Amino acid sequence: MNLAPGDPAEAILTSQGAVVTSEVLESTRVEMGLDKPFLVQYLNWMKNCLKGDFGISYSTGVSVKEELFKHLPYTITLTATAMAITILVSIPIGIIAAINKDKFIDYIIRTISFIGNSIPGFFLALILLLVFSLKLRWFPILSESGIKSIILPSITLAIPMISKYIRQIRVVVIEELEKDYVRGARSRGISEAGILYFNVLKNIMITIITLVGLSIGSLMGGSAVIEAIFVWPGIGSLALNAIFNRDYPVIQGYVLWMAIIFVLINLITDLLYKFIDPRIEA
Repeated sequence: MNLAPGDPAEAILTSQGAVVTSEVLESTRVEMGLDKPFLVQYLNWMKNCLKGDFGISYSTGVSVKEELFKHLPYTITLTATAMAITILVSIPIGIIAAINKDKFIDYIIRTISFIGNSIPGFFLALILLLVFSLKLRWFPILSESGIKSIILPSITLAIPMISKYIRQIRVVVIEELEKDYVRGARSRGISEAGILYFNVLKNIMITIITLVGLSIGSLMGGSAVIEAIFVWPGIGSLALNAIFNRDYPVIQGYVLWMAIIFVLINLITDLLYKFIDPRIEA
């Protein structure tokens, strides 16, 4: 950020419509602490972080902690909705593709999942807005209060994940169906539905939990472009605006919080491994 061209003090003064003179610019830089060397600024920020103080936003003058807590629930809601759609759609379709391996329906599912995984997220978002907001007018173009506002961004985030999940679930289900315990269950007259539900689904949960853990981390920190397109007031949109405005405290606070959340999600994922399969060592 410090190597990038531009001056945060100048950007703020310009956005406020102030006359940017060298004296005013220098005074503003002193007030913001930008006159100090980069290393001193960073060490001061780290010292304050240990006290729970993430600084003040250059753009709004509000505490960075307040800004993060204000926008974080929106991203959590969007992430949870996208994950729910992904799990509800990908698991049954992945199992259907596996039990119909190399049949027509399997080829159709694999082709659609390949296409879904190949479409860039921003392009998919624009297509959904064009079709469902501008043409059909089913959903609002800009984010508003109500459940309709979250549907299109959630679907945009879910489609690439669904495509990836289907392929992964198909592979692990095929591997499970070829194991000896499945043949033994079939020989004892257990129905295919019973084998899938009571045995196979339980044994593929480790793979599903791994995928979910990785996806939540990436969604929490990597949905900024989608949030910006749909004008969703999440933490990713906050970070994107902070980058444009060179708002150092907000960007640093965002990166730190995302790192903490990512570590916590991975910890929870590891603990769930032990809960799902007690044979896994803690």
